[in-house]
Amino acid sequence: MKAWISIVALAAGLSFGAASAEAAPSVAKACAKDIKSVCADVKSGGGKLKACVKEHYSELSTECQIAIVKVAAVGRACKADAKKLCSDLKPGKNRVAECLQSHTADLSDGCKDALTKAEAGSR
Repeated sequence: MKAWISIVALAAGLSFGAASAEAAPSVAKACAKDIKSVCADVKSGGGKLKACVKEHYSELSTECQIAIVKVAAVGRACKADAKKLCSDLKPGKNRVAECLQSHTADLSDGCKDALTKAEAGSR
């Protein structure tokens, strides 16, 4: 379940433009060394870290790239659900992820499928 929350947290952040590697421990683990290497001087906040990771994507390890792609896929698949079910929440601090988790039964099939695939790949 922790992996699910981590995936949703970063995915929601990517969808709403407020993500950082700290938002998802599973991605942070896969990308920690890479981010330290290519974005060492960038402080998180205001989308700066996300922009740095995007700019240096090709320099990241395959493991990190795969983690980012999975999270982005979840973000796309769950974006409408997050807007529908959690639109009153400000993104950050896992609020959207927790909201989506509390509405698991209400999630679209596409979102559920993306979460299941991403979680299976993070084990």
